[in-house]
Amino acid sequence: MEALKVRADGIYVDATCGSGGHTAEILRRLGPRGRLLALDRDPRAVAAAKARFAGDGRVVVTKARFSMLQGCVDGQKLNRRVDGILFDLGISSVQLDDGERGFSFQYDGPLDMRMDCEVGVSAAAFLGKASEREIAAVLQDLGEERYARRIARAIVAERVRQPIETTSQLAQLVRKAVPTRERSKNPATRTFLALRLLVNEELDELRAGLQQALQALAPGGRLAVISFHSLEDRIVKRFMRAQARGEPMHDGLPVQTPRSPHQLRLIGKVIRPRETEIRTNARARSAVLRVAERTEVECA
Repeated sequence: MEALKVRADGIYVDATCGSGGHTAEILRRLGPRGRLLALDRDPRAVAAAKARFAGDGRVVVTKARFSMLQGCVDGQKLNRRVDGILFDLGISSVQLDDGERGFSFQYDGPLDMRMDCEVGVSAAAFLGKASEREIAAVLQDLGEERYARRIARAIVAERVRQPIETTSQLAQLVRKAVPTRERSKNPATRTFLALRLLVNEELDELRAGLQQALQALAPGGRLAVISFHSLEDRIVKRFMRAQARGEPMHDGLPVQTPRSPHQLRLIGKVIRPRETEIRTNARARSAVLRVAERTEVECA
């Protein structure tokens, strides 16, 4: 909330409404003239948020991916007027703790992993059809899994005997395929992460959302992004730094070309949770918050 500099009469976007924690905090700081657009791609989260904030005319809750942010902002006639946008990446505790969603190896359930079960292909469907090479590439590229080939080979061998349809099946299979153990980390962690990122196209959605957030922000508006693993944070860090430096035009040409205007100003250093927060919320231990502010220069 401090990073967003919430003003009583400001206009804000919570791009990952989830169970409504951040939404509620923003609303608590808004006055009667303030406005909030709350987005989420999960239809269950949207339904819960609409019920929670029903009757509050300051907030509009909409089902949308990050790549739809600009359209939602335009639909509310808020383009270039937004004072702050918050992205809280990844999945929520509500999603993680629901075994039927298939996000966690801690619960036995269908191997789905889609944030919106009405869209796209489930993790089980992908593992049932993809080649060994394709599976290994996903685990290595999105999960940074050093034993990606071993796990992919085991998956392909197992599906000949029976379909891999549950979280417990996959988790047990990965445990057998991985020869080493990391302290305090389940061997299936990277595999589950990679498949979730794949089926939800999370990294592509993040790239699109960041660019559209830049278009939506008013001069002086804040962009705050909370990420939970290195691939997400790397995208956010590079985007903010590139926009703060001004991106080279026609990059790669032999002739020196001018840079585009600086469109963001980095605010402070990266923010991590304190030990006291981690003790009360262990899932915050890997969180990273980066903040930037829109400059006065208009986007092209």
